[in-house]
Amino acid sequence: MIPRSATSLLRRSLVTLAATAALVPAAFAQAPIVIKFSHVVAQDTPKGKGAEFFAKRAAELTKGRVKVEVYPNSQLYKDKEEMEALQLGSVQMLAPSLSKFAPLGVKEFEAFDLPFIFDDYADLHAVTNGPVGQKLLKKLESRGITGLAYWDNGFKVMSANKPLKSVEDYKGVKMRIQSSKVLDAQMRAVGAVPQVLAFSETYQALQTGVVDGTENPPSNLYTQKMHEVQKHLSVTNHGYLGYAVVVNKKFWDGLPADIRAALTKAMADATKVANDTAFQDNQDALAKVKASGKTTIHQPTMAERFLLKKAMFPVHQQMSSRIGQETISEIYKTTNFDPSKM
Repeated sequence: MIPRSATSLLRRSLVTLAATAALVPAAFAQAPIVIKFSHVVAQDTPKGKGAEFFAKRAAELTKGRVKVEVYPNSQLYKDKEEMEALQLGSVQMLAPSLSKFAPLGVKEFEAFDLPFIFDDYADLHAVTNGPVGQKLLKKLESRGITGLAYWDNGFKVMSANKPLKSVEDYKGVKMRIQSSKVLDAQMRAVGAVPQVLAFSETYQALQTGVVDGTENPPSNLYTQKMHEVQKHLSVTNHGYLGYAVVVNKKFWDGLPADIRAALTKAMADATKVANDTAFQDNQDALAKVKASGKTTIHQPTMAERFLLKKAMFPVHQQMSSRIGQETISEIYKTTNFDPSKM
């Protein structure tokens, strides 16, 4: 006969075991949803800071139900690999530069490369935060991608080893550009000689005279120390560099509605952080370039800027069949730009 105490102990053990077994499925159900957010730049950049803030905010707003794992500096995928990885679902989220969407067949994004298409951040954000920006993001859905937000890098300045004040100053100057038919046409419009070079090769090319100058947001120019090998800088703010934060569409659509809502809010908060950081970083970079004493900074007059804008405006017409005149016209309407005054 089994002692009463042993029977009682056995009964308690069985009850505990049953209770534990009942909790196992619940524990699995509570495992967080993992979002792998891959990007190709450093953590201390505006994009890097925006991604880290998004991860933190997503955890807060979903009460830990979502875990965003950020992989900076091409830890997972390089520039040319990441878009395919997103479409295959190997990674859930990216923030590629806007020029990366043209190879997918969505050439309307090349409108952001057009010179002087935006006069300032007010014009830019009227487009990115408005119906035109949302319409462009919608075009990605047929490629299995959902667009969530636009993040700024900033407006570009021109640099060279000679002053760039008038349109004539650009004639014959070898200018480094990223691979873009729009940027090639932009440089040719003012008589410059465009040279496509990888960003990582630009400093040495400037140092050795392979190219004479380049265009960059100030933060890129300063952090890459290009001001040390460029005697002159002109704050033209002629073109824009930015990113789109995108997510795998199948993954996004499969999330519970309340999770999607929380992540949308987290992305809105992160977008403000990324854009505010970009603006401040560019202001700080210009100040540091000036303080270095290595580069003379020229602030174009309204007349000088208008003449440069007028010289580059034909690029809008040259690229209209490639980008789509409808998209260009919608941007004009949003920013109150009158092409007849060019």
